[in-house]
Amino acid sequence: MILLVEDNVDDVELTLRALRRNRVANRVDVVRDGAEALDYLSCTGAYADRDPREIPQLVLLDLKLPKVSGLVVLERLRADPRTKRLPVVILTSSNVESDLARSYDLGANSYIRKPVDFAQFMEAVNQLGLYWLVLNEAPPQGE
Repeated sequence: MILLVEDNVDDVELTLRALRRNRVANRVDVVRDGAEALDYLSCTGAYADRDPREIPQLVLLDLKLPKVSGLVVLERLRADPRTKRLPVVILTSSNVESDLARSYDLGANSYIRKPVDFAQFMEAVNQLGLYWLVLNEAPPQGE
């Protein structure tokens, strides 16, 4: 399962379309802001009934989110023993150098700038799915 954390409806649709077109069969759960992402991963709030043993294989995280920024989400994920090893790919339109540096400082596994061109975006998602969901060996979950 993939967790997509994205507030832009167009980017959500584009990402889902690219995943489908590239035959990524994993379930994709979508949350629209940083607070919802934290609730989802910690099984609190609206996600209190979610099984805490069900951890995503991959989180695609935008940085510019309402309520709680993507950088704060990443920081909290890395502080939680259950999610500290969870692969997190920053998928953002930000070209701010400090966002890139801070993302890696906080433990992002990868940082991808969203291409403006649809064909480039499709290829980026294809490579992302191939690497993170097929080739990469996921670390054991935190204890």
